[in-house]
Amino acid sequence: MSDQFKALILNQDGESFTREIKSIEKNFLKHGDVTVKVEYSGLNYKDALILKNGARLVKEFPHIPGIDFSGVVEESNHDNFKPGDEIILTGWRVGEIYFGGYSQYAKVNGDFLVKKPKGLSLKQSMIMGTAGFTALQCSLTTKTTREELLLGQKVQNVIVSGASGGVGSISVMVLNKLGCDVTAVTGKDSNADYLKSIGAKSVINTKELTKDARPLDKGLWDGAVDTVGGKVLENILSQTKDGGIVAACGNTADIKLNTTVMPFIIRGVKLWGINSVTASIKRRQFLWNEAEKLIDFEILEKSIKEINLDEVINIYPKMLKGETSGRYIINLKK
Repeated sequence: MSDQFKALILNQDGESFTREIKSIEKNFLKHGDVTVKVEYSGLNYKDALILKNGARLVKEFPHIPGIDFSGVVEESNHDNFKPGDEIILTGWRVGEIYFGGYSQYAKVNGDFLVKKPKGLSLKQSMIMGTAGFTALQCSLTTKTTREELLLGQKVQNVIVSGASGGVGSISVMVLNKLGCDVTAVTGKDSNADYLKSIGAKSVINTKELTKDARPLDKGLWDGAVDTVGGKVLENILSQTKDGGIVAACGNTADIKLNTTVMPFIIRGVKLWGINSVTASIKRRQFLWNEAEKLIDFEILEKSIKEINLDEVINIYPKMLKGETSGRYIINLKK
């Protein structure tokens, strides 16, 4: 392990909030029992919020952000991992209350780690990252849970909001692979061709779902993945057919939800909250193993922007303004 290595350090002193790339030493890392040489991390919306001002998620400073990463175990005091193991980490509040992946080395609790499936590369695992992991949860809930667990009718017509983002775009791809006709919702008409290239059958503008929702509207969707919340989610709920599952995982538009009980008690619609942070290791391993079958990485890689740690500071404000699309991954080897 290098004596010194590069990390992005957040600090706060009163009203002053700083972000700086620094050289640090191994003893700076203070959490966990497994040390990982990080190869890739991701830039997620939650990362952008933390980079802006800590987002009330970071409790102690200085802090290393980065809520997901992949890499190779360097040192381990955990029974399940040994040097050389290739691992994936998402969730468990790493990058929030624990030091995260915006560092060339990370030290974390081995109970948080998943062994990378042989069918994925470390880069591919972060092309997915938290966004892809969440998208798999959402998509399988919308489609498979209804058809298999709830013994519902075939899920054919589905809608995905925030489809230009990381979770949304991967959800479009996965649901298409699962045999659904996907309507992608985006605020950027310029992304229509891209969304169709990854599996969307049709594309609509977000404006069509920002009107005041009726208690019940015409039933259009067998299921949905919503990444934005607010009025968009309200309209999707009112347009979901009998027994449909709406998997909700985001709040980029609004945390408030003004709806009625009508979709739930008249049509039996299910609003299914997706929390990828504390999913069990058994569930995580299953989902990562499914990735190879459900993700077309050749197509996905065309929309991936690979950046270095220094570039993160310039890009995260654009993400918060809705000026980015697809997924950014950070190469810590650069």
